[in-house]
Amino acid sequence: MNFDDVRVFARIAELKGISATARALGLPKSSVSRALARMEAVAGSALVERSTRHVRLTDAGVLLHAHAVRILADIADAETALEGLAGVPRGRLRVNATHAFGVGVIAPMLPAFLARYSQVQVALDADDRRIDLAARDTDLAIRIGSMADSALIARRLPSVDLWLCASPAYLAAQGTPRTVAELAAHRLVDRQDRTDWRFADAGAIDVEPRVIIPDASAQKVVVEGGAGIGNLPDYLVRPAVASGHLVRVLPDVIAATIEVHALYPSHRSLSAKVRVFIDALAEHMRVTASLAGGR
Repeated sequence: MNFDDVRVFARIAELKGISATARALGLPKSSVSRALARMEAVAGSALVERSTRHVRLTDAGVLLHAHAVRILADIADAETALEGLAGVPRGRLRVNATHAFGVGVIAPMLPAFLARYSQVQVALDADDRRIDLAARDTDLAIRIGSMADSALIARRLPSVDLWLCASPAYLAAQGTPRTVAELAAHRLVDRQDRTDWRFADAGAIDVEPRVIIPDASAQKVVVEGGAGIGNLPDYLVRPAVASGHLVRVLPDVIAATIEVHALYPSHRSLSAKVRVFIDALAEHMRVTASLAGGR
């Protein structure tokens, strides 16, 4: 049984689709289909049932998937043990993060990190869905918000502030709010459908968002286009504020402060490549915030 085929099958089971798996792994759809066919030939049974949109595991597929997850975890453990023995950061580092955090934080810190650790290859999976680290064959996940994963070890990273931002054109047309209360009269862009905005140190206001977009990167594009005022992660909007493409509204007000954690499975020791990546990420976040004037 080929390890690469096992890895492909585990992703098919997780993502419930051939096309989705091909996109996630950066492979041609035909390669994913052939890997599944080889797995089914070895198993001597169909592993999935296909519909026009999704695939569903057969009984044989469910049984094999459980073993596949354990196989992937065991191989990851072996890699980690060897890395720990050598003590030198090396090998492929599989990192999962939200799209916005990947674009706003991880991508900018990667050039310096890769220059310093020449034997590490980083595979960044930018996916807003919460994942099973073992099933996804992932070394490290970055989570935004409160922690609830008891089976994972978490290291706290510098927190993220949400900044109120709008485009110069929007503020020229609609006026600039001078108090938190005045925000209620403006068009607001939010990540969820809710009835109030709460602030770290300024209470709350009743709101009815005009635009609701869960992805922060998409929110930023809409706000830059003049759709309204959004409360966006500081790491994502700092460059736009510095360049003048966005204006920070009520700059003395923090919309919220959000926890950020780096997580890895508790059954694995902390490998050299994971340790140095977390250290570099934390330092990058601290330096970036400091250069921007802190909170």
